[in-house]
Amino acid sequence: MSRVKRLVAAIGAYSADPDPRAAIANTVAIVVVSNQPFYPFYLHWAVSPVATPSYVAFLSTPFFVAVPIVMRRSPLAGRALLLLAGIGNTLLCRVAFGPGSGVEVFLFPCLMLALMLFHRSERAFALGFAALAFVTYLLPTALLGAPLHRYQPSEYEALQRLNFLSAASLTVLIGWLFATRLHTISRPDETDRDRGA
Repeated sequence: MSRVKRLVAAIGAYSADPDPRAAIANTVAIVVVSNQPFYPFYLHWAVSPVATPSYVAFLSTPFFVAVPIVMRRSPLAGRALLLLAGIGNTLLCRVAFGPGSGVEVFLFPCLMLALMLFHRSERAFALGFAALAFVTYLLPTALLGAPLHRYQPSEYEALQRLNFLSAASLTVLIGWLFATRLHTISRPDETDRDRGA
């Protein structure tokens, strides 16, 4: 039990940051990392025994892990890295699973983060990442090539449900994190940042 407590404390210390937006970004990154190893099991259990396309998601793991490290050096770069990792991971999974998988639904939490993570003086970054998410969604299927595995129609329906539940849970978590820390993201702090920008 003490090992679990130490591990939880270490993760908490790793993701901690005095800037509430940075702390939220770090928490989201760690939650994604902690859930990625389970995605193939969810896929195997709820969709199909063929879970190999999900392995491409692990290519993004080092980038999510690095978010708190980058955040300490540059909060703007850390937040940008989280969004690049999220949008990039969604694109990779879209290529791996092909059309009909519903994996694009993970762009919704990315859009939410894009519009809420940045300060007023960083509006250009917020709009830029929102636009990148839309462009990722609008990429023609023909441009992405053939999926790694073609599932049956019923399996694609199950995959859509799984992806919707996962993305919806992540979106709710993001909303909850912002709601619980709303009082720490004060208007005076925003005004001061804008004047200093």
